[in-house]
Amino acid sequence: MEARRSSIELLLDERAEARVRAEWDALAAAGLSSLARHEASSNRPHITLLERAGLPALPLEGVALPTPLALGPPVLLGGGDRRVLARAVVPSAALLALQARVRHTAAPGDVDARFEPGRWMPHVTLARRLRLVDAPVALALLGEPLEAMAVAMRHWDPETATLTTLAP
Repeated sequence: MEARRSSIELLLDERAEARVRAEWDALAAAGLSSLARHEASSNRPHITLLERAGLPALPLEGVALPTPLALGPPVLLGGGDRRVLARAVVPSAALLALQARVRHTAAPGDVDARFEPGRWMPHVTLARRLRLVDAPVALALLGEPLEAMAVAMRHWDPETATLTTLAP
């Protein structure tokens, strides 16, 4: 059995988090797939910077937070008749530099290709396993892009169900 994958994640400011949660709620109210139904305390809107089995919770000195973010238009990720519905995050130079620093510090030489330069796609997940036929309804429920701030960084260890704040 494959080990569960730990992650390092950026958390959003209160206003942006409330907006994403409102989108989760709108999807759920329409009977669509939504992260609103995931009630664990670890379930918060976030941007995954890195993910792998056995990823350590390393403190990262001098991380510049808060960092401005632009939550862009919705995107559908994956293939088949079920997709991940997410809000794209514009990959600014500051965000790309932060992700590269995390990647090199926390997982030197052992990174999933999805997190390599030119392949990482920052996003905030709204729904998993959204039926493709439901996408037009789901997209109509979402608001406009918004400016946000990344205000904290955390490590999620699913093996121990532990959240560790790494920054600020």
